Amino acid sequence: MDNLQLFSEYFLVRLLINIVAMVILIRIIYYRTYQKRNLFFTFFLLNFIVFLLTFMLEKAKAFNSLGSAFGLLAAFSLLRFRTETLSAKDMTYLFIIMALGLINSIMRGSYPEIMMVNGLILIAVYTVDGNVLMRNQKTKTVEYEGLEYIQPEHHPKLILELRKRTGLDIQKISIERIDFTRNRVEIKMYYY
Repeated sequence: MDNLQLFSEYFLVRLLINIVAMVILIRIIYYRTYQKRNLFFTFFLLNFIVFLLTFMLEKAKAFNSLGSAFGLLAAFSLLRFRTETLSAKDMTYLFIIMALGLINSIMRGSYPEIMMVNGLILIAVYTVDGNVLMRNQKTKTVEYEGLEYIQPEHHPKLILELRKRTGLDIQKISIERIDFTRNRVEIKMYYY
């Protein structure tokens, strides 16, 4: 009868490990780097649903292989990716979030082993994306009125002007489009 009980200590500890890993990944690593809130709902609930679904399927002995887990992951990926265009980084975070839900729900091993796997994933993500190895350079496209600084030799003056106007630490720019009729230029700014 104990095998049929869902809310056991085994389930609750794994759920706690999963929630802690998600808070660290989304709130501390992702949000600190990108300052974006629009995917919090998707990230947390998709992870939670993947965790619950895979835990219940494992409990009911419906998973017979790792292939079943990846099939479920692929199904959730298709549902999400068909609705909205996401950046490559957001899609990578989405994949990591679903994989954490799978790992935390069906991985065989002790609690310290599960926490170590979570820790390794979080450390890898933080090292690669948390400005440890390389600062994340952001881009923003703006329309600029005036064509006097669009020549390459005048780009340092244009960068100074854009820094003054935007307050951003602009490192370089690229001219994306020039509209001679409206006397405007579209500029992509690269900044930290």
